[in-house]
Amino acid sequence: SVSPLPRGYSDVQLGLTVDETKDVLKKNLIFGFRGDRDVSLLPTQERVLIETSGSSFFSRCWFQFYDDKLYAITLNVNTKRMDYYSMFTRFCEKYGKPSTLNPSKAEWVDDGIILSLEKPLTVKYIDSKIYNDLIDSGEKLKSSESVLREEFLNTF
Repeated sequence: SVSPLPRGYSDVQLGLTVDETKDVLKKNLIFGFRGDRDVSLLPTQERVLIETSGSSFFSRCWFQFYDDKLYAITLNVNTKRMDYYSMFTRFCEKYGKPSTLNPSKAEWVDDGIILSLEKPLTVKYIDSKIYNDLIDSGEKLKSSESVLREEFLNTF
């Protein structure tokens, strides 16, 4: 039987506040959280981003907040230790056939959650209600790359 989609990875669950997320990250060494230096306020006040370096299986992780609610978790998995096919197979066994499948990613959608597995190897958990509200209001979900670019540009 197919499991419902998870609301996050380990104890890091969508809907947590910034402070709750920091507490959970401090306890779980796999995320490589180093405290407040990993936390950024994005240009609009209600947007907070936590970026961690990860360890062992995760190379980088991003936790995006809107209105003090965690709505997007992005986990870059270390491709030296894990591969797309193994994760895809496991997700299919556990969550059934993906709702969307194309050469760059597979997505499972249910009950307000989007679970996405992207190549080369990124797992995303997204609160689809907040995500869709942000898109409707013109606040696009920034990719981690564009956030990093923006931060770099701000250093000049």
